[in-house]
Amino acid sequence: MQERYIDVEDLIVAQATPPGVSALAIVRVAGPGCVDKVAGGFSRPDRLREAPGRSLVRGTFLDPRDGKPVDDLVAAVFRAPESPTGQDQVDFMTHGSPAVVAALVDALLALGCRKALPGEFSFRSFVAGKADLVESEAIDELSRARTAEARAAALRRLGGGVSAEIGRIRSELLENLAACEVLLDYPEDEVEGGLDGRLPAMRAAVDALAGLSAAHAGARLRLEGARVAVAGRTNAGKSSLFNRFLREERSIVSGEHGTTRDWIEASVDLEGIPLVLQDTAGLRPTADAIEAEGVRRSRLLLDAADLVLYVVDGTAGLTDDDREFLGARPDALRVWNKADSAACGAVPAGFHPVSALDGRGFQDLALAIVASLPGGAGSADGLAGERQAALVEAARASLSDAVASIEAGEPLDLVSLDLKAASDSLGELTGETASPDVLDAIFSRFCVGK
Repeated sequence: MQERYIDVEDLIVAQATPPGVSALAIVRVAGPGCVDKVAGGFSRPDRLREAPGRSLVRGTFLDPRDGKPVDDLVAAVFRAPESPTGQDQVDFMTHGSPAVVAALVDALLALGCRKALPGEFSFRSFVAGKADLVESEAIDELSRARTAEARAAALRRLGGGVSAEIGRIRSELLENLAACEVLLDYPEDEVEGGLDGRLPAMRAAVDALAGLSAAHAGARLRLEGARVAVAGRTNAGKSSLFNRFLREERSIVSGEHGTTRDWIEASVDLEGIPLVLQDTAGLRPTADAIEAEGVRRSRLLLDAADLVLYVVDGTAGLTDDDREFLGARPDALRVWNKADSAACGAVPAGFHPVSALDGRGFQDLALAIVASLPGGAGSADGLAGERQAALVEAARASLSDAVASIEAGEPLDLVSLDLKAASDSLGELTGETASPDVLDAIFSRFCVGK
């Protein structure tokens, strides 16, 4: 039968560090009684069994099938419930060779462990109440963060600040729902202040949820990043600008037209946003079959990009081809290159003057790129996940409807339904009302070993 995350009594094992050659690796084991179980393969079994939580024991791990040594390592022992998973846990710090890691995992499987599912350690932490679902998802976001800003934002979510705000709002919702139910069941009774007296706090909660919803785009952009394609005619300076972003000579620069036949891409951190920057072939009609194929592929990239930088050679000025392209793509960010040259013409309205050669105007262009991306001007402190954003927005809409119904004197049963819907959305967000299938879907996206 296929294992599910809900099988929390199993002993599970997985490599908790990225695969590949490294100096050290961590192989993690968790589950009730796992310390006693893995001690059966340890050269100092009694010392490991007697080790208190948060202690280290050095020894040799032996393959239980033949008694041969696997590696000389250090075991970090954690005891339930004061462990990251809330269960007994052992982190083996071993040498980072893939062969060593594979042998250690195989030896632990032979002792009765099973391979952990993706995110199963984090799931057990969630079940043990060590983290709610927002904080658990922040663990995954932290492992995927590609810039310092994304890392810091994920750490803040992991720290529980957003969860505390959501919990406060949900507690108020449940109080209001209880008051509403009392008025429905016992209309002769009085609820202090009635629902009208609760309206200011409810409106404030709507505003708080609206703020969280609005911050989603910025948080998502810092985590997921964006694709920015550099386009323009041949010799406009696209490759030079691409190299300027990267601070290295990645793309070939030549005075000869059509030297970029294929596209090149690289990752870059721009003002805390992880970008995939793409240098594309110069756009021009050509009889050369290879260059024509490069132009065709470039146009496909431009269609898929989140933002297009269109570069014009300021010393040559605008051509009909430039005007045609920009007319078809009014959302492209316009770059007037070669501003360092005495031959550079006046900058047209809407263009950003830069010099890919000496860097002038580059910082202003970087800020313009950030401002042009959805969420670029927003905060990184929202909720980055699409599921999270949808639930926050659903809660905001339901609570807003409840407020409108109270203000309009609508029947209390309608108000009650809206308050319950808002509370359920926030409960699913933090995991309090999430179904096992939803939890499986969320944690299955995590890395194995997390």
